[in-house]
Amino acid sequence: MPTLPWTVPNTPPRGTDVHVFASRFETRTLWGALRFLARTPGVWRQVTGAPGAYGVSLKAQPLRRTFWTLSAWESPEALKAFARTGTHAPTSQGLAPQMRDAKFITWTTTSDSLPVDWSEAIRRLT
Repeated sequence: MPTLPWTVPNTPPRGTDVHVFASRFETRTLWGALRFLARTPGVWRQVTGAPGAYGVSLKAQPLRRTFWTLSAWESPEALKAFARTGTHAPTSQGLAPQMRDAKFITWTTTSDSLPVDWSEAIRRLT
């Protein structure tokens, strides 16, 4: 699966602070990676319609069983509301046993800095 390009569900006001979230997941098995891929479309639909979502992208290396997410949000509360509702909540709970490793990082930037560069997110995650 190629990288899903930066998608902007909601346009942030210029010059405002945005909350950036990046994650790296590694599944235990190839089967876990396939399950992750199978559930991606539902979560992607949810995030692209989520209130307060200012941008989202996904990198996938399923044969290496590794996935990265990168998103920008109006606030930490908007991110938490997304994560705890809709398709994302049961998907993350259902995939948890498949995960070998997961890492999460957040930081603040300005809306003028969007889209966030993947190299910056990967640097922060390693």
